[in-house]
Amino acid sequence: MLNAEKLKDYFRMFRGLSMTDLKNIYHLVSVRTMKPGDIFIRAGCERKHIAYIRKGLIRSFLINDKGDEITTMLRWEDQFVASHDNVVWNRPSRFDFEALEPTELIQMDYDKLQQVLRSNPAYEQVRKHFLLKVIGESLERVESFILLNPEERYLKLIEQKPEIVNRVQDKYIAHILGITPVSLSRIRRRIAESRK
Repeated sequence: MLNAEKLKDYFRMFRGLSMTDLKNIYHLVSVRTMKPGDIFIRAGCERKHIAYIRKGLIRSFLINDKGDEITTMLRWEDQFVASHDNVVWNRPSRFDFEALEPTELIQMDYDKLQQVLRSNPAYEQVRKHFLLKVIGESLERVESFILLNPEERYLKLIEQKPEIVNRVQDKYIAHILGITPVSLSRIRRRIAESRK
């Protein structure tokens, strides 16, 4: 049943659509609650899932040849999460997507969503918005590795999401910044000293 809170979330996800348009998508949506450690998408999965994070935190990671977990991405409230391997490249996911804290997702099957979006020109704006947002975020991340040093990348992260340092283990933050946990500690110490 549609309630005010769900409608608010759907309108945020699908800006510009009418109530009728939303009802056509509503049957594709389910709410999923996850505990810390639960997996949203498992490495090797071929099914295309996409989700909007209402509450919580998801990280994607892979296990390298040495057996070490490497965190590749963090996603939090009001962001979408999906495996680009599945959605863009149509191949099994190389990454696991794990909840780091109690998380609530509004999830959909991407292929079914695409079928609905193709059926009505009004939905094309939603598709463009979503794809441009994902591409823009990816380009920003690439640019940050080219144009910013590790300290600047860290400062940008805490500017975007200040409480992230209290919600995520240092090693995960270090991985997404492309540095070691020891380097992250040095950066934090340098920042703290410069603010005295």
